[in-house]
Amino acid sequence: MTQTPDQTPDPEQPDPDETVDPREPEQPEQEIVPLEPPDPADSELPTSDQPEPDEEPEPFADGPPPLPKPLLVLDGELPPMEEPEPVEEVDHGTCACGGKFDEDGWCTECGERRPDPRHHFSAQADERVAMVCDRGIRHESNEDAGAVWGETTAEGGHRAALVVCDGVTTATRSAEASLAASYAALEVLSTSDDDPADRLARAADAAAGAVDQVGEDFPDAAPSCTFVAAVVEDGTATVGNVGDSRGYWLPDEGEARRLTRDDSMAEEQVDSGVDRATAEAGPLAHTITRWLGPDSPDHTPSISSQDVSAPGWLMLCSDGLWNYASDPADLRAVLRQEAQRLELETRDGQATGGADPLALAQALVDWAKGRGGADNITVALLRSGAATYPQEAQPPTTRPEERAVGGAGQDGSHG
Repeated sequence: MTQTPDQTPDPEQPDPDETVDPREPEQPEQEIVPLEPPDPADSELPTSDQPEPDEEPEPFADGPPPLPKPLLVLDGELPPMEEPEPVEEVDHGTCACGGKFDEDGWCTECGERRPDPRHHFSAQADERVAMVCDRGIRHESNEDAGAVWGETTAEGGHRAALVVCDGVTTATRSAEASLAASYAALEVLSTSDDDPADRLARAADAAAGAVDQVGEDFPDAAPSCTFVAAVVEDGTATVGNVGDSRGYWLPDEGEARRLTRDDSMAEEQVDSGVDRATAEAGPLAHTITRWLGPDSPDHTPSISSQDVSAPGWLMLCSDGLWNYASDPADLRAVLRQEAQRLELETRDGQATGGADPLALAQALVDWAKGRGGADNITVALLRSGAATYPQEAQPPTTRPEERAVGGAGQDGSHG
């Protein structure tokens, strides 16, 4: 049959066995091409010979940087080099072996530690007056102190002041207290022309004030110390004391005298009839009844005076010395023995010998240490006249183990 333009051919009939999703468009057929491996030369992946793009290069990977080229100066002079400032050599002291101490206090030769200067010190005011203060043997610290002053007057006379203070061992900060008290007292005694007794009273006030200040500086402490001082003018010594530090007059000829009365339980026992040797060897021997300190009931010094125009020695000392020779005659025998020994040792040298107050004070300290050194030891001496030493009885030979030297740390305690 012939088809006319108005006629439409019959559509193709679908296969009833096929299921066609009308939403899925028809896909054209694609040709499958096999893959080939990439060429390594065209690859952009990093190799072991190439660094990572983000990796920092190692410092100086290509070697150190080049040094600057030297500069040649023509027709000129180089600036002068500055010399280093010399380092000042500091003297830290000399050890007993002869070696020098370093800045840390150790001997560069033997390795010994430098001693604490507070453990031993001395002072010499002039050829007549000197003082030595020492820790002793058994104590770990030195709670004694002393100070001296002397001058020749315009008229050719001599004036002097001596002070010894002994810190109470059972009271804390007593080492600071005794040192402050001795310096404060000497300041008053050496700068005033008042009556000696009045001067000693003011010196005791100044010393007590210095001890009180130590208590204020260390609120948890209760510093305390004894006090003995002497003013020597026109051949007269005026002595004042609080506690059991003592003053002695030891003339070359005549009777030796103790110039002070102890403020102690032992002295009160003696007043009640107990033998002095027994009282001073008892457990209360160094328990004092008056002292300098914030808790002191009274610090007015007891005053005495003595003519010292004759040849002899005025001595102030702590109980570290008189523990071993309390009686004036015994103490003078010790002094003469040590003075004569010094005279013999220096007879062929620059001999001042036994008349040198510093050498004799040191000898007395060494004598006490040789007896045991159970306490701190302070000796202040003033020489009057030339030295003449007649023969007399030998000094006492009591050993430390045969004689008690007090309780409560040897320096005693408050009553």
